[in-house]
Amino acid sequence: MKYSKATDYALHTMLFLMAATPDKTIGVHQLAEKQGVSPTYLSKILTKLAKADMIESASGAHGGYKLKQKWDELSLLDIVHAIEGTSSLFDCSFDHGPECPIQQVVEIAEAKMEQHLREHMLVTLIIKMKDKL
Repeated sequence: MKYSKATDYALHTMLFLMAATPDKTIGVHQLAEKQGVSPTYLSKILTKLAKADMIESASGAHGGYKLKQKWDELSLLDIVHAIEGTSSLFDCSFDHGPECPIQQVVEIAEAKMEQHLREHMLVTLIIKMKDKL
């Protein structure tokens, strides 16, 4: 299983915003530089996070991005869904329906993975990542 680089950048961006102080606005160039990614590419990711109501943008000389209310309730799964969407990772090529044994195994595995990501809140990772952000 592999998530896109966009998800990786989104997760790290959210951690950086949380560690930098939740109410502080940070520019896209600073966020992009921190991760070694193009500001244009990161802007597209930030747009998805803003549409998911996790961050907000501010225009102007001191513009940038900052976290929205309840940022401390975000799980890793919330970020994954904001970037990747909520569709299943596996689609059976045959139209067997729910009785397909392969589909059953994969759906159970995916449910367990989602539960694991749902249980891990981003805010708890700040302590572990603070030195690396």
